[in-house]
Amino acid sequence: KDVQKEREPHVYLSKEEVKEKIQSYNSCVTDKLKMTLNANGVYTGFIKVQLELYRPITVQSSQSQGRSAPSSQETAFYLPEGCVNTLHISSTNTVREVIEALLKKFFVADNPAKFALYKRCHKEDQVYTCKLSDREHPLYLRLVAGPKTEMLSFVLREHETGEAMWEAFSIPELQNFLRILDKEENDQLQVLKSRYAAYRGKLEEALRGLLQPG
Repeated sequence: KDVQKEREPHVYLSKEEVKEKIQSYNSCVTDKLKMTLNANGVYTGFIKVQLELYRPITVQSSQSQGRSAPSSQETAFYLPEGCVNTLHISSTNTVREVIEALLKKFFVADNPAKFALYKRCHKEDQVYTCKLSDREHPLYLRLVAGPKTEMLSFVLREHETGEAMWEAFSIPELQNFLRILDKEENDQLQVLKSRYAAYRGKLEEALRGLLQPG
């Protein structure tokens, strides 16, 4: 169930309160992804982000990384459903920085503004998904909720949930999308041809059986 974003207030915690919460958090961790409190009060830890991207992403090759202009070394493809990535971040990192880090990790060339981070949580036996604002801090939300992903998890989605805003894509991106659609169309056509060829063969075999003198 998707609901309107309900921003939870970032309650100020003293260094001692943060220390206590981190100790409690680490005592419940089962995958060794613990949090660490630094001397300056900033803490670091891990979050897991599920990628729910239903449109193709544009990925740079190693040769085209770092170039500002579009390159022929970029390609577009669909990420596998349910893909989950783990990021090591600090309590100062914002949602926007987390999105940028995720895209950089996958060498994604798309504009980060096309994506949004959501939190998925359980309340009263229901699952709610809420969009996070760019300035919120995911590691703080992780610390407050505890390490169990059943209580809180993060999801990366396309920013636009409705009709795609094609004008936001570059010409190479659009050309890659067309190539993907052409391939999908051809694959589906071959499946249909194979299916009807098999059906026709069975009909012809049945007709031959009926026409043979009995």
